[in-house]
Amino acid sequence: MNPLAERFMQSAPGLSGQQTELHDPVVNIPSLSLSQIPARFLAPCAFVAAGLVSVLVAWGAAVLVEGISARSVKSMLLTQGITYAGVAPDGLQIHLSGTAPNEAARYRVVNLVGGLIDSSRIRDRMEVTPVKAIEAPRFSVEMLRNDDGIQLIGLLPESDALQAVKDSAQALNPAIPLADMLETAAYPAPSGWDAALDYGLDALAMLPRSKISVAADQVAITAIAASEAEKRAFETQLNAAKPKDLAVRIEISAPRPVLTPFTLRFVKDAEGARFDACAADTELARAKILAAAGAAGAVGRNTCTIGLGVPTPRWADATVAGIKAVAALPNATLTFADADVTLLAGSEVSQADFDRVVGELDEALPDVFSLNATLEKKAAGGVVGPAEFTATLAPETHRLEMRGRLTDEALRKVVDSFARAEFGSGNTYLATRMDADLPNGWPVRVLAGLQALGELDNGALLVRADTVEVKGITGSQSAKVRISQILSEKLGQGQTFKVDVKYDKALDPLAGVPTPEECAQDVDDVVARQKITFTPGSAEIAAAANGVMKALADVLKSCPGVKLEVAGYTDAQGSEEGNRALSQARAETVVLALQGRQIDVSGMLAKGYGEADPLADNGTEAGREANRRIEFRLIGAAKSVHPDAAKAVTAAEGSDSAKAAAGPDFSGDTSPSVAPLKKTISPKARPKKSE
Repeated sequence: MNPLAERFMQSAPGLSGQQTELHDPVVNIPSLSLSQIPARFLAPCAFVAAGLVSVLVAWGAAVLVEGISARSVKSMLLTQGITYAGVAPDGLQIHLSGTAPNEAARYRVVNLVGGLIDSSRIRDRMEVTPVKAIEAPRFSVEMLRNDDGIQLIGLLPESDALQAVKDSAQALNPAIPLADMLETAAYPAPSGWDAALDYGLDALAMLPRSKISVAADQVAITAIAASEAEKRAFETQLNAAKPKDLAVRIEISAPRPVLTPFTLRFVKDAEGARFDACAADTELARAKILAAAGAAGAVGRNTCTIGLGVPTPRWADATVAGIKAVAALPNATLTFADADVTLLAGSEVSQADFDRVVGELDEALPDVFSLNATLEKKAAGGVVGPAEFTATLAPETHRLEMRGRLTDEALRKVVDSFARAEFGSGNTYLATRMDADLPNGWPVRVLAGLQALGELDNGALLVRADTVEVKGITGSQSAKVRISQILSEKLGQGQTFKVDVKYDKALDPLAGVPTPEECAQDVDDVVARQKITFTPGSAEIAAAANGVMKALADVLKSCPGVKLEVAGYTDAQGSEEGNRALSQARAETVVLALQGRQIDVSGMLAKGYGEADPLADNGTEAGREANRRIEFRLIGAAKSVHPDAAKAVTAAEGSDSAKAAAGPDFSGDTSPSVAPLKKTISPKARPKKSE
């Protein structure tokens, strides 16, 4: 047993008296003492021990200083509300990191930390948010013009354009004030700005009551026209002057005309049934009147002007009853002039039929209307009265030659002055003789006839004691209506007149420009012949629909900028939201396809309605096929009456339904029209006619 084990046994009293067998341990632990270290190693060991202690003390002190410094700096920055700066201690050094919003904020952080610790201990690693480039402002100009003045508002690029815009606007009417609220910015003009501004100034000069918004990429024009014809002329000129790559939005409204007198004239003779003049107060009234005319045998494209000044809300009921009366006779002319109604039946009508029709019409007319009915006597030969006044308007020179009889020299001077004012001072010839025995009202008949002749491009006037006849050629679709209104108003009650006016499309400056309504109707006709189809379940137009797309493009090329809603519909298969999305995609595809065919689609709006408004039962394949469709609807127009609805209204009133077409039909009219001999009920007061 080794000495260490012996000492252990002796130190344990409980074990000293026991026989214990101890085995040698595995590990021997030698005893150490400084006396056992050689003297030459003592000094180096002391230095090593002192170095280790110094390192430990220095490391502890550095950690303590780092923690105190970092905590102090972070606390101070948070107290100042600075959260974007990061603090990282490194011994006695403090590293600052993070991104300051600007250079001033970075300097502030460094200065604040430098006031807390020595600045030599600071290591600035902070970054600054890059400064964004200042974008050019959006240049735009608002131009407003009316009778009270011109206002210019907006921001222009810094150039000579500012003074040019003001000079151009003031030159339109130097007598009205110019409100200049334009400013400039020192930036170059964006692409397309000059062309857009020039187009806007041209539009301002053209439109006396308008608001024009000009930007580099778009020009929006809102204006008011005095009439529908002026509106169409403005739209034609603006579309023709539009720059190629500029988006233009044109909204021109025209008030409904005041019709004085409110006139409808329906003729039926050997040439057929037709309108000489037609007026209505609402879309529904027009639909009823045109449907009644179609049932009476009127063919071709008939129109009815919607205007103001109707003598009674029951105008449509009265005129429909009158048209039915004409339809019941082989030869008759019906004239409504406000509340005065005149029915002239031809000589071939029997007295019994005449009495029956007049009695039924008198009963059907509302109380406000007064009826005067005349059965024309059979001609006995000879001329009714020898006195005549004639005027001929030459077709090319437009020279007016007047011959015949006038009452006196005073009337001759009046006729000469009126003709010079109406047809040109150097373009008239007067060769008449005086006759004091002419019938009463002769001056009025002559002047009314000349005023009516002024509505024609060329023609002739015949004034006699029993009639006033106007015939000729015109390039205006409304000339026949206007002539009927003039003669009905000027001649008075009980006077006969005839209008034989033909429309020549070559003389109409607007003949080549279809109205938005005509464009919409032409588009509907194309889609009615062949529908636009798509690949099942997708928005891709089927190859079989290429023909209808080409036909649509051919129609829309003559209708630039027409405002149409392209409405997409689906059947009821699938979810409601999915069907709406599919119909929207299909409507947009149609618009894009038209644009790809070089069609101006700036006025088109694509909208998907999904499975709404089904035309047929979705329970059958045929019904689902009918419901999958694309419709085109005119935007901004009054809600039109479906032709079937108009026919139903007419049928409910006892007449056969017929489809009424739209458009002028100026065929010859040789039938006379007379006004009532006696006024029994006065019409409502009329607005004064502007000269």
